[in-house]
Amino acid sequence: MKVVTVHLPEPYLEAIDELVRRRLYPNRAEAIRMAVRDFIREEVQVSE
Repeated sequence: MKVVTVHLPEPYLEAIDELVRRRLYPNRAEAIRMAVRDFIREEVQVSE
């Protein structure tokens, strides 16, 4: 895996942290990975 640095608004991080607190994701990185994965899948379907 490669490391990518992104800048996110504070409300985004607070929302991600809430998902982690609810144990929907083990940590921030995994939540962001899943969000990017879902975004890419959706965009590929739309463009086909």
